[in-house]
Amino acid sequence: MWDASKCDLCGECLAHCRYVDYDNEQAARDIKLLMEGKEADILKACITCVSCNEYCPTGADPSNLIFKMQEKTGASPVVAAMKGFLDMMRDGLEGRKGVGQVIPGDPDKPALSFDSFEFSQFPEGTLDSALFKGLTVVRGPEYMSLVGCVHMGGESFVEKYARDVIGRLADVGKDIVYIHNEGYLLAHLKAKELGIEVPFRYQHLFEYMLDFLKANPGSITKLNKKIAYQANCAIRWYRQQDTWLAEVFDQLGVECPPRKYSGVDALCCGGPILGANKELAVDLQERNIKDALECGAEALITICPMCDMVLGRPTSQFGLPKIFITDLVRIALGEIPWPGQ
Repeated sequence: MWDASKCDLCGECLAHCRYVDYDNEQAARDIKLLMEGKEADILKACITCVSCNEYCPTGADPSNLIFKMQEKTGASPVVAAMKGFLDMMRDGLEGRKGVGQVIPGDPDKPALSFDSFEFSQFPEGTLDSALFKGLTVVRGPEYMSLVGCVHMGGESFVEKYARDVIGRLADVGKDIVYIHNEGYLLAHLKAKELGIEVPFRYQHLFEYMLDFLKANPGSITKLNKKIAYQANCAIRWYRQQDTWLAEVFDQLGVECPPRKYSGVDALCCGGPILGANKELAVDLQERNIKDALECGAEALITICPMCDMVLGRPTSQFGLPKIFITDLVRIALGEIPWPGQ
């Protein structure tokens, strides 16, 4: 959450942004305008990738300020292009569209939250895997993580609906495993910022996978593969996710060779701007994929359903296998083959 008291107008947040050509002076000038409630050029240029948070040396959370002003002013092509999706999300959260699903599992096992995603947005057979055997499954618009609404001009959705979403998950009466990291961030970070109690235990997908792999070493065949992974925007709010994922890769016998676009230098998948600036989105995707190939990766791993969807066509065009993170575990379990085999 934006904290003006931490901002010293150094300009580092936007001076390092790869999507604008700002020096520190211009960056500070734009941030000052936003702090005063005025429009600034960055509102139109921002692609909502959250990287400015990592560039900010004081922890002021400049992305939150930018997203709030994008929503308030409408001065963003991303906001305009995604308005229809945001309206659908609002209708779902307020009970006017879609019906939630709770598929009961074993009494002693947690529930797996699919957020508001359709099951079809995940690889076929995901729920048949031993990885999720016996878990209760929850999905529907009323369980939406909300954090990703910043890509649609809906920064205020977290504040408006977080308490309701967390309350509905609490009503399931189980520990929650979030298959999408934005759901985890709603419970672990955003709820705390808003003073909302989370009355259930919860786990990130990577934590859950790591526990599963450590508990079932005899079921895993080391893959001995080199992969690159597409870090989605929500990684930037909580870098612990990278540590968990590195441990998962170690358990699976996977190596991530050094590449240009990783860590703080990771590129957006292009999803948020496909409707607003297709040329830039395609450029980002091509740079991502070429970078993965140049570092010797044998596949690109995705960890977000949106990233997975928008990178499907470009990865196939470049002949680079794309694997959703849960399918990487399924390959190691012998449930499905490595792509192309």
